[in-house]
Amino acid sequence: MYIELIDLLNFRNYERQTIKLDPGVNIFYGNNAQGKTNILEAVYLAGTTRSHKGSKDREMIRKGEEESHIRMDLVRSGIRHRVDLHLRKNRSKGIAIDRIPVKRASELFGIASLVFFSPEDLNIIKNGPSARRRFINFELCQLDKVYLNVLGEYSRCLMQRNKLLKDMEDNPGRTAELDVWDEQLLRYGTEVIRRRASFIASMNEKTEEIHRELTDSLETLLLKYEPSTTENAFAVDLAMSRERDLRYGETHVGPHRDDAAVLINGMDSRVYGSQGQQRSAALSLKLAEIRMIREHTGDTPVLLLDDVLSELDSSRQNQLLGSIKGIQTLITCTGLDDFVQNHFEADTVFHVVNGHIAQND
Repeated sequence: MYIELIDLLNFRNYERQTIKLDPGVNIFYGNNAQGKTNILEAVYLAGTTRSHKGSKDREMIRKGEEESHIRMDLVRSGIRHRVDLHLRKNRSKGIAIDRIPVKRASELFGIASLVFFSPEDLNIIKNGPSARRRFINFELCQLDKVYLNVLGEYSRCLMQRNKLLKDMEDNPGRTAELDVWDEQLLRYGTEVIRRRASFIASMNEKTEEIHRELTDSLETLLLKYEPSTTENAFAVDLAMSRERDLRYGETHVGPHRDDAAVLINGMDSRVYGSQGQQRSAALSLKLAEIRMIREHTGDTPVLLLDDVLSELDSSRQNQLLGSIKGIQTLITCTGLDDFVQNHFEADTVFHVVNGHIAQND
């Protein structure tokens, strides 16, 4: 897969900008706060309908405007597609694929495959369980539409069950309703657990090799699934937790409370890893995503690298730059020195100045 064109209208600090991309490596360089990251955000938004920063739609519309538009032309498996995304301050976003409006964001999955890596991705390692669940959920949703649907149903059942638990404080006689939601929660929850366990096992096959290469065989990396409960134990654990759930008005057992430890040489990197080790671990996970997508879809995702070279030492820079051959990559940076020092040649170089982009000759 590769992106041919990005067209921005009133997005962030861009009034109007059309960018024709090379299928290889595209570098966007310039001083800070000029709009480099906004380009990657626009690509990610067009491919997933959400900002990698978690920004709201109205925050991404250019100041003084009511609407914003992003158009992305891409080629996947030899077939051209066009994605249009309208952001509106007072209404939900509009999405069209090949000029046909779609109602559900999930319909975009399978059109564009993207892997985004920025310094903030250290949060996968450093933050709490929710950061690692988001990582697992997003990657699995790109690979597995069944998981996407099952996770959606589980989230819906969880919300309804929690609402009922709160209501039962004033109306405790609704036990039969709770039984129904428990049955649904178990049905979808066990499938979420099963698919997460399979995904993590597959990821570990990739990360072990990648991390060994990144660290010259000095470190081993393991993503260890730490489920709230197991497939076989979920029913018993949910029943045993019912009294506590009723007391607090929320569900305490299930995959919405899962975690996954990132172990370096058998030690929890969140607690014992240095910042350099945490960066390498996050990078290994991102590179493993690329291999996973290739394996499951037969296509190569687009890699978005937001100012990550400055976060890596020269050895890891070399490893990263060597690994992106044959992958369309969009890289942002403040200068080109790192590429010159690593004797790395980009296919296209863009200079970004205050919301304006010029292609270098």
